[in-house]
Amino acid sequence: MRPYELTVADAAAAIAAGELSPVELTASVLDRVAEVEPGLNAYVAVRPEAARRAAERAERERAAGYARGPLHGIPFALKDLIDVKGQSTSASSRVRDGHVADADSTVAARLAAAGGVLLGKAHTHEFAYGLTTPQTRNAWDADRVAGGSSGGSAVAVAAGTALFSIGTDTGGSIRVPAALNGVVGLKPTYGLVPTRGVTSLSWSLDHVGPITRTVRDAALVLPALTGDTELSYAGRDLTGLRAYAEEDLTGLRIGVPVDYYFDRVTPDVEAAVRDAVDRLRDLGAELVDVRIPMTRYVQAVQWGLMVPEAGANHERTLRTTPELYGDDVRVLLEAGELFHAGDYLRAQRARTLMRQEWARLMEEVDVIAAPTVPLTAARAGQQAVEWPDGTVESVSDAYVRLSAPANITGLPALTVPVGRDGAGLPIGMQLIGRPRAERTLLRAGRAYELTRTDAGAIAPGEAEVMLPSSWKRPRRS
Repeated sequence: MRPYELTVADAAAAIAAGELSPVELTASVLDRVAEVEPGLNAYVAVRPEAARRAAERAERERAAGYARGPLHGIPFALKDLIDVKGQSTSASSRVRDGHVADADSTVAARLAAAGGVLLGKAHTHEFAYGLTTPQTRNAWDADRVAGGSSGGSAVAVAAGTALFSIGTDTGGSIRVPAALNGVVGLKPTYGLVPTRGVTSLSWSLDHVGPITRTVRDAALVLPALTGDTELSYAGRDLTGLRAYAEEDLTGLRIGVPVDYYFDRVTPDVEAAVRDAVDRLRDLGAELVDVRIPMTRYVQAVQWGLMVPEAGANHERTLRTTPELYGDDVRVLLEAGELFHAGDYLRAQRARTLMRQEWARLMEEVDVIAAPTVPLTAARAGQQAVEWPDGTVESVSDAYVRLSAPANITGLPALTVPVGRDGAGLPIGMQLIGRPRAERTLLRAGRAYELTRTDAGAIAPGEAEVMLPSSWKRPRRS
């Protein structure tokens, strides 16, 4: 195993034990970037010299006995919607040419304070307004979409060109690319992670959260983003989350939808997710059949909120420089100008009712388990999918369909890899919890993860990186 293949938890353990230095780890990841990034295009920009300086600083601090926590010396990527002082925030758009942030976002400042080593900015679908991130290739199959809008962030983690990354999620933009690339994505409760300094798509739906290779890693990154150490299971144990070493889920009630989430999904996805749910039952969880409320309104409410809010965010530049937007995004932004105030208010009213109904549902169960997306990564350029019942659905609508409810309600949601389809493409299971119940989601996700031997696997690549002579593989906790 090469250093870039380590999970955050294992890298933190190796660094804390003096078996691996932040400089060696960062060098290994940068070598991996040089090998595979040209074929993936996960990054808008990589800043190797700045990353090396940050790693050297982390190494000096650790040598002096100053440890900032489990992210100290760990290389990561930021979605290019997140401001870092003195760096461009392009949002993967020509509209932002020349833009340089004059201050750190809250998220960037907190990760810097945690000692993270920023590698660079990862691609997004333009202004986060899409579900494919077309400029980035899937880490498992270059002919497939990466998912979006945090496609670059997910691909970087899946390919080993970052140990973790930060994405945003307005309609599934963390969970969708995480599922399509076989990694873990956590959309926290709405408002739990500050969005100051993050380019907004839709202010009432936007979330910020981590993308990692394991659930255990997500639990290490989340407290740094929230600034709340009480969320951490790790305590002072940097090797990682003793509470997550238990696979017993006795007493946990898991809702299994009898409608909506398993409607119009591919057989491979349904089989993998139902098998994962059975594993949760075998770990002691009680399975409860549930019906999802107000399903007929999900798509209308999601678009009824997002489209006018996005249009308002881009009103000035859409009128002055419309030619700088990609065609797909410009059409959506122009549609936002056609919405009446009454339509937006009706969407907000429906959202209020939906939140109330979901709150009642979540009184019956602790977690809902369902597919993250209804199909694995589509082929690049594929516009639609036809289901056996004759329904034709755009790829974007298919991907957002199962993720939107958690954005509308603001509930936390976690996607965990649960296998692959017949083409070898990753499949994700989505766990949805109560407000601010991230601990419960992470507990369930980690318990399932411990049943798999391939947790944290790197997507296939051509790179061969030499191990530092001083490095030895740490024991897994």
